[in-house]
Amino acid sequence: MQTSSDRHEYPAHWEADVVLRDGGTARIRPITVDDAERLVSFYEQVSDESKYYRFFAPYPRLSAKDVHRFTHHDFVDRVGLAATVGGEFIATVRYDRIGADGMPASAPADEAEVAFLVQDAHQGRGVASALLEHIAAVARERDIRRFAAEVLPANTKMIKVFTDAGYTQQRHFEDGVVRLEFDLEPTDRSLAVQRAREQRAEARSVRRLLVPGSVAVVGTGRTAGGVGRSVLDNIRDAGFTGSLYAVNKAFPDDLKELDGIPAHRSVRDIDGHVDLAVVAVPAEQVPEVVTECGEHGVQGLVVVSAGYAESGPEGRERQRELVRHARTYGMRIIGPNAFGVINTSAEVRLNASLAPEMPRPGRIGLFAQSGAIGIALLSRLHRRGGGVTGVTGVSTFVSSGNRADVSGNDVIQYWYDDPDTDVVLMYLESIGNPRKFTRLARRTAAAKPLVVVQGAGSAPQGHAVRATRLPHATVSALLRQAGVIRVDTITELVDAGLLLARQPLPKGPRVAILGNSESLGLLTYDACLSEGLRPQQPLDLTTGATAGDFHAALLRALGDDSCDAVVVTAIPAIGEASVADAELAEALRSAAEQVPGKPVLVVHVELGGLAEALSAAAGTAPQAEAKASGARRLRPSQQLPPPSSAPTPPGAPRPPDTEPRLIPAYPAAERAVRALGEAVKYAQWRREAAEPGKVPEYEDIDEKGAAAQIDGMLTRGQGLTLGTEETCELLGRYGIAVRRAVPSFTADDAARAAGTLGYPVALKATAPHLRHRADLGGVRLDLADEEQLRRAYAELTELFGKPEELRPVVQGMAPRGVDTVIRAVIDPAAGAVVSFGLAGAASQLLGDMAHRLVPVTDRDATSLIRSIRTAPLLFGWRGSTPVDTPALEELLLRVSRLVDDHPEVVAVTLEPVVVAPRGLSVLGASVRLAPPPARDDLGPRTLPVY
Repeated sequence: MQTSSDRHEYPAHWEADVVLRDGGTARIRPITVDDAERLVSFYEQVSDESKYYRFFAPYPRLSAKDVHRFTHHDFVDRVGLAATVGGEFIATVRYDRIGADGMPASAPADEAEVAFLVQDAHQGRGVASALLEHIAAVARERDIRRFAAEVLPANTKMIKVFTDAGYTQQRHFEDGVVRLEFDLEPTDRSLAVQRAREQRAEARSVRRLLVPGSVAVVGTGRTAGGVGRSVLDNIRDAGFTGSLYAVNKAFPDDLKELDGIPAHRSVRDIDGHVDLAVVAVPAEQVPEVVTECGEHGVQGLVVVSAGYAESGPEGRERQRELVRHARTYGMRIIGPNAFGVINTSAEVRLNASLAPEMPRPGRIGLFAQSGAIGIALLSRLHRRGGGVTGVTGVSTFVSSGNRADVSGNDVIQYWYDDPDTDVVLMYLESIGNPRKFTRLARRTAAAKPLVVVQGAGSAPQGHAVRATRLPHATVSALLRQAGVIRVDTITELVDAGLLLARQPLPKGPRVAILGNSESLGLLTYDACLSEGLRPQQPLDLTTGATAGDFHAALLRALGDDSCDAVVVTAIPAIGEASVADAELAEALRSAAEQVPGKPVLVVHVELGGLAEALSAAAGTAPQAEAKASGARRLRPSQQLPPPSSAPTPPGAPRPPDTEPRLIPAYPAAERAVRALGEAVKYAQWRREAAEPGKVPEYEDIDEKGAAAQIDGMLTRGQGLTLGTEETCELLGRYGIAVRRAVPSFTADDAARAAGTLGYPVALKATAPHLRHRADLGGVRLDLADEEQLRRAYAELTELFGKPEELRPVVQGMAPRGVDTVIRAVIDPAAGAVVSFGLAGAASQLLGDMAHRLVPVTDRDATSLIRSIRTAPLLFGWRGSTPVDTPALEELLLRVSRLVDDHPEVVAVTLEPVVVAPRGLSVLGASVRLAPPPARDDLGPRTLPVY
């Protein structure tokens, strides 16, 4: 570490783990005086060509002076960072602050020269790009605003690193050298580049875990039973297409195979590369296994071993050390205490989990933090015929256990562009980084459905992540804003997933209902109304309906332009046989294929074979054996049309756009309709997301003046609640006018204030227990003259106490309207959030508030005021006059701009905001200032710190 007195303290917060382009990891940290030998060793492994590109001349070795210069930094004007794997340097970057003359300088000079050197074996892994992000963040922290770099024209790789970064830059060519200069302020393009690289790197890091070419199970027992042996058997029985190895240091030296699987005492003894290691040894033996795997070049670990953070403080520290240890070797971890991973792809067939059977292959990606929930989800999908449709099973499954490293965010990055996954289902006990999760969810949901059950738990034990202070309901609302289909139970999770996996999205909320039971049709009708859908009157085909009747009715419904989805209800007849179920399933599937584009769902009551029949492949018809068996059929139609396309030969791949319409079946109308309701809302979100709203510009906003005022006020303290005059002044700079309220500690004060403001006036008690509580009698309105005012003043003091306790104010009357409340808060994890609701105890009691992330767009503002359950009161409920909602939307946008432009504004409350038929009045306001929480989403890419 730096020890000289002229050195600044070692900046430990610059240390970071990063995921590289190929999915491996590296550690970035400051270079210190203790790194001299590592630097020399690193330089010796760099090719002569790379050295020439770095120093513009042959430079075979570093001199003692060079080593001293490159390892002694003050961490302000001279900074060096290294990327390390296994504790050794693989790349370095440094900057030196320079003045206008290009010579070494100190602050206030704000430019620096930057130079990189990457070991040849690690070029092409994105190391330089990651180092550039981190050295730029360090430079901004040290008030450096601009980098300059001189590069030889032949060094095209390094020129590309700079030009692809997305910063605003200039390029010059002088004396045979390309000089690049670029500002370090993040731009929209630089953030887009950074996030695209993040997605590719994190997706590949997960792919290394889910698509391995070889797997070693460490901790395999010689006899059946036990965790390690169970995982080994499950991998073998699933037909894993790669190489499989059994590893246990207790194996005798002469044991070469275990049930036909190569057996070894150590990973080091395996002759060949190992991509993935499943670790199933006691926790105290895991560090030795991690070292062996790292030294052998294993790319990732699935740790099923328990005894970590779930077991207490000692286990928590053991877990943190496990992550640090694995990342030292560039490995990522699923677990510890994980249930395992599954990939059903025919090219992989990996069941590295404790699930005894491989799930049916399909198009659903499944993530569960809890192993027990993961088991339940796999079991439900299996029981429902692989997702009610033969191919709607699982593409990949991840159970993350303690989620020490790989999290739901990482797996979303993988599924985002995974061609084998159409729908993502996630059970999340917590969301450690809501800001990043909502960003990734919004992007993913624009491409494929993302269905989430969110538990109410805290972050997994051992995590060093910021905790959100937002209520659970608020986080759920923000997830919906990001396009997440938020459900409450794993049953609803599966129901929604099965519908979305193989049915098209509905174009609207209009639902046709048909079936052979009037009662079941009416139940479905009522369920649609409860979900906010617009059902048509059910069509009763009667219990005598044949499969052909169902087919014809479904064809008519699908061809009707006045409906967007169809729910088919079906009940069995006495003595019904499964062959009739198959015929009905084929009739429905055939009709759906003939008129595609609208979702079809089936509600069946105790119809044993229908769900299985619907899950059969296209072209499944009653078999000759069934006909010959004497099984009784229910009025079969003699003129069923043939399937619209020939069946696909078994095992042959089928392009997604030609796969058969596989219809989900539900045992209850409420479950089917609830899944359909979620699909309708998601489809609406997709349509709106395709044309995103805009953040309006307002010419009367004084952003610079507000910034100067905020800076001046923050000099008085770290956390500050503004006084009335300061609040009004700051809000006024953003075009938000607050009606003046005059404190009145005597009746004479009140009379003078009213004389100044003009009658009629309102008299209010502003004590905390009475503020905004008109129902308690602390407010008197429409006081027309001094006599009424003095009488009201006397009543208040008689009822509630002395004026010093009441804190009465006099305020001019606002036009009558609907009382509302607007709040904005900056949450350390989720970011800035704007909330809206009606004022009053009833709304607070019901929690009837809507929320949006900042910046709020014009579309967001429009939907925000319509999202609360009491919104009809704003739009003329029961004959009342509609209020000025455009003025309300503008106020929301101005509040959003204020907290977005000035993150020091950590809380704003406008209450009440009286919205009249024309215009609105802000009657109360409060603002709190504080240093803003760090924005980790604007910094360089990093993995969570432990």
